[in-house]
Amino acid sequence: MELTEKQEYFLAYLKEKITAEGRAPSLREAAQDMGISHTAVAQMLQQLERKGVLERDGHYSRTVRLTGEDGGGRNRRRGRELPVIGRITAGLPMYAQQEWDGTVIVDGSRFNGDNLFCLRIQGNSMQGAGILDGDLVICEPRQYAENGEIVAALINGEEATVKRFFLRADHIEMRPENAAYQTMSYSFGELLVQGKVIGVLRDRVDDHRPGSKS
Repeated sequence: MELTEKQEYFLAYLKEKITAEGRAPSLREAAQDMGISHTAVAQMLQQLERKGVLERDGHYSRTVRLTGEDGGGRNRRRGRELPVIGRITAGLPMYAQQEWDGTVIVDGSRFNGDNLFCLRIQGNSMQGAGILDGDLVICEPRQYAENGEIVAALINGEEATVKRFFLRADHIEMRPENAAYQTMSYSFGELLVQGKVIGVLRDRVDDHRPGSKS
């Protein structure tokens, strides 16, 4: 299907950003760069998806892949795109979240699970596990965990945290990997596991994005 002038301009912008940075821009970045609203960016993405020039992984996914020869095929060969989630919220599918901060490219042969997502870390409580302030952790969606696993969890439906999970008889312990931080205890109703951490990316592109406390 033929693209409008605005759609062609937006598509060229996406290609340039993906080629230069190895990831699609966030809604916020695209809106700021193009001088339009977040809603207008979302609508443009939907229109281009309907016209078959880009793809997203599921109806709610913000992961963008260009399908044309310029950018799309080249980008897929470099790996797989995963969404960076700025904030996780209880009760909604992960890909329905509004706080989305672009995508990152990962090795698709290494990280090949369904609906993987990334969270940006704030703080150094997990530095003993090699997870530092500003890092991105790659998570496999889950609502359960085994003792000793590093998980992303939601505390009281508001705050995301990344710690080692331990289930006790009457509470849950979230242990840091830094002696300067204390183990935190929560009742079963206070904590909701959102995913298991399966990888770490050291990405310093933007240290001002929202993230999960560690």
